[in-house]
Amino acid sequence: MSDAHPSRPVFDSQSERSEIIFPGDTNPLGNLFGGRLMQFIDLVGAMTASRHSRAIPITVSMDHLDFVAPVKVGDILILKASVNRAFNTSMEVGVKAMVEDVHAGTLRHVSSAYLTFVAVDHTGKRVPVPHIVPETEHQHRRFEDAGRRREMRSGEVARKKELRATLTPEWHI
Repeated sequence: MSDAHPSRPVFDSQSERSEIIFPGDTNPLGNLFGGRLMQFIDLVGAMTASRHSRAIPITVSMDHLDFVAPVKVGDILILKASVNRAFNTSMEVGVKAMVEDVHAGTLRHVSSAYLTFVAVDHTGKRVPVPHIVPETEHQHRRFEDAGRRREMRSGEVARKKELRATLTPEWHI
């Protein structure tokens, strides 16, 4: 493998972020806004993508975002992210969000998402990213699953491109 496309193990770029949820982060029921959770997910995903690529990560997509359980005012939110797979200039990053019960010492899963980032330099030009080296059975499964999701996303991109070509100009977004 050339120096332009080295390999890195998953653990080299894993990131974790913790947040305490304040009233300003929540709706009138005291639940964390979904958009705020998405922001936290994007930030920890970008940290992981940046660590892996050693470049500027640009968010291309966030998909398979599941809101499993509410996050309440006062909760400690912990987000963990890993690169599932790296392609030429892009990476899929998986993020899992959990709430820590500090009294019981337990974690409760509240959300998961897959994000795609593209690595760019300071001029905005795409740059190659290192390949990922899965080491555990779990990492190998995530690696294979990321390849399948990429194939599905490629088909969806082509379908949307065809749809846009048929829309009248006032409907183009």
